[in-house]
Amino acid sequence: MTDKKTFFVFTTGCKANQWDSHVLADKLEHAGFTCVPAERADLVVINACSLTARAERDARRYIRRARQVNPAALVALVGCHAQAYPERDFGADLVLGQAEKFEIDRYLQEKGRFVASTRAFPMEETRIDTQKDRTRFFFKIQDGCNKFCSYCIVPIARGAVRSRPAEDVATTMEALREKGIKEVVLTGIDIAAYRDPASGMGLKDLLLLFDRLPTPPRIRLSSVDPDYLDDEFIAVLAASGKVAKSIHIPVQSGSDSILKGMGRGYGSAFVTGLVKKLQKRIPAIGIGMDIMAGFPGEDEAAFNETCAFIEALDISYLHVFPYSERPGARASAFDGKVAESVKRRRVKRLKKIDATKREAFSRRHLGERACIIPEAKMYAGRFMRGFSDNYLPVYIPYEKTLENNLVDVTITDMQDLRLIGGFRCS
Repeated sequence: MTDKKTFFVFTTGCKANQWDSHVLADKLEHAGFTCVPAERADLVVINACSLTARAERDARRYIRRARQVNPAALVALVGCHAQAYPERDFGADLVLGQAEKFEIDRYLQEKGRFVASTRAFPMEETRIDTQKDRTRFFFKIQDGCNKFCSYCIVPIARGAVRSRPAEDVATTMEALREKGIKEVVLTGIDIAAYRDPASGMGLKDLLLLFDRLPTPPRIRLSSVDPDYLDDEFIAVLAASGKVAKSIHIPVQSGSDSILKGMGRGYGSAFVTGLVKKLQKRIPAIGIGMDIMAGFPGEDEAAFNETCAFIEALDISYLHVFPYSERPGARASAFDGKVAESVKRRRVKRLKKIDATKREAFSRRHLGERACIIPEAKMYAGRFMRGFSDNYLPVYIPYEKTLENNLVDVTITDMQDLRLIGGFRCS
């Protein structure tokens, strides 16, 4: 494929997948390739998620579409789906696993499947000139998972836990600050499992280190498992002058029997106590949660337990999704499958609870001050949006010069469930 030098990357899934696609694209560009629309690309890469059946459908549909609009292209299926289910390639020419995808330029003369049967993958190199959105930079500091929750294929798809060296993380954070990045989101598959390979430094010590080093002014954490959020972590979060006062917790259920079946290692009372601790130390903290509907064995009583559990918590939002059976995950063999129609009904009810939580949390902040970092996109023909420290979306009158600046606002109104702010630059 030496004469073919254009490419396009389509990505499904999480922020870690998006980071991987940025790195992969940057590597191709350094090898002399040019990114163009899929219709004109010599190489079409699908970096596909394996987490849900919906993600799998998205990958399959995109491969079909690529064949229709660009039949001459070399189609490569890479990443999580390729690693977990290499035989389900949907007619892709080239299938590359987690290690192989970052060496894609070595395989472009080949066709077939190149997927190492291992969970031991290296961390890819850090590349910071890869993300077009300058308002928020997603930085993957950790990869892999060793938990093997019963519903999840990620430990197979992503491999064993591994972490970026703390020295590399610190150097990258300083470089991002010099580039004018105002907010960095630390991402990974299980960032609570972060360990510096040299010193054993964990996530808490890394966050403490950031307060002493030159970094972008705001650092936000992606999802953090509840069993890591102990008193010491809460103290670090509360005291930090840089780490945003928001946390996303992958709780998954409010039913103790379902949590046990999932293999989550905690119960609903633990999570309730954790939320109270967080709010006691950080009263304005924004707390989001993942909640899954329709796990095998979730009858109406267990689902109602989850709803009552969430309704009793003073949290700011939910991320709701239906259970999706994944071949190879233990739960795929469990009895008590929940009908798809029931899952849809439960998701709908949970999303109503989510809407109520979001509105209540937003209204609580009317009249208060917030610091946001406005993004470039225009909303309703006249607003731009930025997120507060505690992850509230605040809309202000559009002014291009405010993009990627720290802007102090007073939240003055709510219009169509949008918080409206008046501003002055800080």
